[in-house]
Amino acid sequence: MSVEAPKTHEAQSLTLSIVIPAKNESGNIKPLIDEIRSACDDGIDYELIYVDDGSTDSTFDELKAIRDDGMANLRVIQHQQSTGQSTAIISGARIARGQWLVVLDADGQNDPADIPGMLASVQNAHEQNPQVVGVIGHRVNRRDDIVKRVSSKVANGFRDMMLRDGIPDTGCGLKAVIRERYMALPYFNHMHRYIPTLIQSQGFEMMVHPVNHRPRMAGTSNYGVWNRLWVGLVDVLGVVWLKRRAKVIKVKQIL
Repeated sequence: MSVEAPKTHEAQSLTLSIVIPAKNESGNIKPLIDEIRSACDDGIDYELIYVDDGSTDSTFDELKAIRDDGMANLRVIQHQQSTGQSTAIISGARIARGQWLVVLDADGQNDPADIPGMLASVQNAHEQNPQVVGVIGHRVNRRDDIVKRVSSKVANGFRDMMLRDGIPDTGCGLKAVIRERYMALPYFNHMHRYIPTLIQSQGFEMMVHPVNHRPRMAGTSNYGVWNRLWVGLVDVLGVVWLKRRAKVIKVKQIL
């Protein structure tokens, strides 16, 4: 699957780019943006990039109205058709100008109030150890429905057995990664579920940070048993293949 991107890329000039992939999330747009502004407007230089991944509702119209109403740091990408969550994230990341990339789900289950603490924690860890290039949330108290809980438990158990990446909640949508490192990862559909393992395969580390988890604000989930459980089980085998073939470059010296 190819991902189209602008021909030019603006020089990075911000601390943070928040990327949100969204498909048919019209009821969640304004409430989530209000929470992001409340959490980040005071003290963080950031941009917010929404990727409307082929929505058939008013998602794009609502985003455009908020931008036209004066939110200058809101940027919106509209896909002609749905490409999937991983591709939508890459689409947003390609135009991002921040050193750090934060990704969160559009349904409101990730709490934007966790962003400043996560970012400060990973920035401090990166200063102490440059090999630490990201952080992923750990949803201590899950607020999912029964389908998500059961399928996630089975898929995560199989993933842990195969990948052994030491991450307790790789399915958490809230992550912060140095953008340069995120863009260096191998791209494939559903890659967003395996960011810690892919980071580790390149010789870097990701932290774990406890985060809040909430019920969906509005609308219905785009995921069911098939695309959450069975597809995930198949994907793990591909990630194992990538992990075994990854090579970590350790430069001794450059003259």
